[in-house]
Amino acid sequence: MKKTLKTIGIVSLMMLLMVSVVACGGNEDENAGAPENENAEKLVVGVDASFIPFEYLNQDTGEYEGFDIDMWSAIAEELGLEYELQPMDFNGLIPALQSGSIDAAIAGMTIKEERKEKVDFSVPYYDAGLLVLVRADEDEIQSVDDLNGKVVATKTGTTSYDYAEAIEGIEKVIPFPNIDGAYMELDNQGADAVVFDSPNVMYYANNKGKGKVKPVGDILDAQQYGIAFPKGGDLVEDVNGVLQEMFEDGRYAEIYEKWFGMEPKSIPQAE
Repeated sequence: MKKTLKTIGIVSLMMLLMVSVVACGGNEDENAGAPENENAEKLVVGVDASFIPFEYLNQDTGEYEGFDIDMWSAIAEELGLEYELQPMDFNGLIPALQSGSIDAAIAGMTIKEERKEKVDFSVPYYDAGLLVLVRADEDEIQSVDDLNGKVVATKTGTTSYDYAEAIEGIEKVIPFPNIDGAYMELDNQGADAVVFDSPNVMYYANNKGKGKVKPVGDILDAQQYGIAFPKGGDLVEDVNGVLQEMFEDGRYAEIYEKWFGMEPKSIPQAE
């Protein structure tokens, strides 16, 4: 009897062990490949929502719109990328890329050597420059050469600010966290001129500032905009491939004409 009970006990123990092994194996199969976070594959894309017409918040729809927004949307659709837009101050974009807080930044960002030391850039997707903007009744300032002794407003942390600071004979540069403040300073006669990116200056002069301001002189300091990524990221090559396709198949020209009212005079080329 004792031997029988002992045998039954051993058999029962073996069955329990087998059930445990099967149960553990089942749980492992069930969870294999399951992401820890359902949003783990969703990219976070930084934008500067105060840079019309490249990106801005449409107050009527609550959606972000603009040239950059449409460009990234087309790229993401082609590559099958899920993403969310993260509006932030322009000066915070590169630090956010470096810290891994965002995966990409498209914000009319000029490709500069000092920036390339911190982040990777796509091929250029927009050719731009700087323009001087003055009040509509201003006759003394006809170009950048006439800014001697003048007060200039611009946006801090940008190539426009660097350029304005280097103008010889200028009285003072007033930096603002967003360009709307600089335009307001000009309108309120706190500044004699604004120096900023040509597409934004022209858009403002033809819309909100129409009849109140005017651009003067030639486009200055030719620039190119690129999409920024963390150093060593694996998206750059794929994004570059899509951009080249868009340049060739007409999608780029279509988006460009939608936001700037004309076909691009040329397709951006890497320098």
